[in-house]
Amino acid sequence: MTPFILHLMRHGAPQLAGRLLGHLDAPPEADGIEACVARARGLDFARVVTSDLSRAMAPGAIIADERGLSHSVDARWRELYFGWWEGADPAALPGEALARFWDDPEVFPPPGGERWSDLQARISAALADLTGPALVICHAGAMRAALAVLCGFDLRQGWAIDFPYGALLSLRVWPGKPLSGQITGLVA
Repeated sequence: MTPFILHLMRHGAPQLAGRLLGHLDAPPEADGIEACVARARGLDFARVVTSDLSRAMAPGAIIADERGLSHSVDARWRELYFGWWEGADPAALPGEALARFWDDPEVFPPPGGERWSDLQARISAALADLTGPALVICHAGAMRAALAVLCGFDLRQGWAIDFPYGALLSLRVWPGKPLSGQITGLVA
């Protein structure tokens, strides 16, 4: 199959920035939306896909409308579910439990939350549905999971990359082949 470029963009700054938002639908800040819209200008893609959370959907709808493209919403692109920690300030959580989570979210998921492998499975299924150049506006955890699925990054490699709000990661994807991504650009 023909390779294509996949642009993964982290949503812009949301209300409650710095908290473990996960599946919490914290609305985006106006400047966060504009940062994503500006970053998308000059990129080549044929469709826009976003998670179903407003901090990703809002800029995606504007970008798609500006280009006359379809905008599809896919809940599989959501952030890792933080369970009881949803919306929490990390500084207010038990330090030992949080450290175990950051060290190994597969073995020590957030209480009542999602394991790393569950996020990877969701992202793997979402990636399998992409067949051409796309812009996906999602979340830092989803971007790390995509690197694991497409490039074979292990947990430490993926978590070593900082994805600030509005970060852009461009990958060349060869459909149907495992570990088939190739990083072509990272813009923080």
